[in-house]
Amino acid sequence: MKTHRKTQTRFTYLFFALLFPFLFAACQQQEEVLKSNRNKNEDIKVVGTMKAELTAPPHVPKPIGKRTAKRLFVDMEIIEEVAEMDNGVEYVYWTFGGSVPGSFIRTRVGDIVEFTLKNHPDNKLPHNIDLHAVTGQGGGAEASFVAPGQQKTFSFKTLNPGLYVYHCATAPVGMHIANGMYGLILVEPLGGLPPVDKEYYVMQGDFYTKGKHGEKGLQDFDLQKAVDENPDYVVFNGKVGALTGENALTAQVGETVRIFFGNGGPNLASSFHVIGEIFDRVHLEGGESINKNVQTTLVPAGGSAMLEFTVESPDNLVLVDHSIFRAFNKGALGILSVSGEENHVVYDEGTEAIPYIPQSEIAESTPPQEKEVEAKVEEPAPAPADFNLQNSITKGKKIYSQNCLACHQAEGQGIPKTFPPLAGSDYINGHPDKAIDAVVNGLTGEIKVNGETYNSAMPAQRLSDEDVAAVLNYVYSNWGNNGTTITPEKVKNNK
Repeated sequence: MKTHRKTQTRFTYLFFALLFPFLFAACQQQEEVLKSNRNKNEDIKVVGTMKAELTAPPHVPKPIGKRTAKRLFVDMEIIEEVAEMDNGVEYVYWTFGGSVPGSFIRTRVGDIVEFTLKNHPDNKLPHNIDLHAVTGQGGGAEASFVAPGQQKTFSFKTLNPGLYVYHCATAPVGMHIANGMYGLILVEPLGGLPPVDKEYYVMQGDFYTKGKHGEKGLQDFDLQKAVDENPDYVVFNGKVGALTGENALTAQVGETVRIFFGNGGPNLASSFHVIGEIFDRVHLEGGESINKNVQTTLVPAGGSAMLEFTVESPDNLVLVDHSIFRAFNKGALGILSVSGEENHVVYDEGTEAIPYIPQSEIAESTPPQEKEVEAKVEEPAPAPADFNLQNSITKGKKIYSQNCLACHQAEGQGIPKTFPPLAGSDYINGHPDKAIDAVVNGLTGEIKVNGETYNSAMPAQRLSDEDVAAVLNYVYSNWGNNGTTITPEKVKNNK
């Protein structure tokens, strides 16, 4: 028996000893293939020149298609400017091309990119650029360092296809990135990416302000919060609401959408998810590996992903960081508004909610008696001639089901001691300005509704003026409320 075990052990050692050279050779061969591909890309001949089309988010330049490799001229200006972070909140952004994220750059494998970086004379600080698509010292950071009023040009060959982050790498690097200095550069493979119907450019970033989230006025950068990785804002495309309301992304039922998604950081990873959709294809970390049928994809700071999906049903799909408090309390939320014909095979909203009484309680329970609610009735303000109240109410019902139903419930009854009722609410009936303000700006802290005290947080709803009016008209026209009419104009004037 012992002799048999010894023989078996010797055989195992011999097997692995013979196998190891083959495994080593295979790994070596794979590395040589990768190196060979890079070398081949290095040898791709450049034919002609062209100026790169640069676009601000959420737009992207036209696809490369099958064009030949060229000497591609990229001209980018750094601008330091004050812009809106949130409603009534301003921030000094440092930008590539005047937007956060910076301009989208689209190239193909084999291009020679001649990159000119300009630092506007009115800027206060020196800057540079580190492009993760560059094979070379600092990704170009050392070659591109420019003081205010200077410009520098350097060049690089695009060797590896993929979606890459670029960012400022001037010390302190984290501060420059935290102020908005990041963007994406796409290197398309030979022959280009497969065609789709819509392409969009979205980047997440975390921001650190002296004032707390929502505090009005011009906010300064808070270094200690950044070091502690405790952001006041986590947003898409540089500000709260950049992809909501009139700025929502759009698509038609049946269209295929591609999102070029990046995470500028500087600190947080993103759990990117689209509520109401599944990613058909995800290019992991912006590279060649593809995962299919993905619900949520993790994108690290300084990383990216290409996401493709076909939209089958008309709806407002919600883009979020699924570290979910970031979405509903810090701003990482956007909308992809899909229009077209309903497809009840794919999704059917079903029946209206009806009361549920557990079997054990049926015998001893009695049907609830409806209470007449006394509320102050205001004479509705006359609506503009082109405003259709019934259409607004119909639209508002859908918005309510998507944005309000979870907390305020199907019949506007709210959740006892947690979320106040909207049905027969003395807080909103007779006080339309308060109702508008709560939807537009959110509501935090103690309020009294129908004699009961509530203390919860309602996040601001990033809706267009028309949608704010619609959801409030739905509420006011139901559940014993007083029928106040809200017009988009009234919402606009109330802001």
